[in-house]
Amino acid sequence: MSELPAALEEAVSFDVQGLVCAVAQQHDSGEVLMVAWMNRDALAETLASGRVCYWSRSRGKLWRKGETSGQTQNLVELRVDCDGDTLLLRVDQAGVACHTGRRACFYRKLKQDGSLEDVLPVIADPRDLYGA
Repeated sequence: MSELPAALEEAVSFDVQGLVCAVAQQHDSGEVLMVAWMNRDALAETLASGRVCYWSRSRGKLWRKGETSGQTQNLVELRVDCDGDTLLLRVDQAGVACHTGRRACFYRKLKQDGSLEDVLPVIADPRDLYGA
């Protein structure tokens, strides 16, 4: 298991699966880009490299943001919430953060009539990003 700084190890409350929620926010605009999960290894790698790494629950392995798409996140600042069960990663996002080709994953807004409206455009074709 990778080592974390003692203060961070004490402050972060990993769940029973060894994961902690991580919210990625663009450091200069405050835009919330995405939510993902980190384990100790992902967190340690992120701190060591400065490039954000997550734990992919669907793949069951480390997921280095941008390893396929080139749309990387560089860590600017890490914050821990009051309960230690969520991390705020203030990042510098290169390109889009969402696998749909949008800047952020939060691109749908609930309208008064109960329907969802897309409020962010597709910036990059996902087929170009992922070769699908």
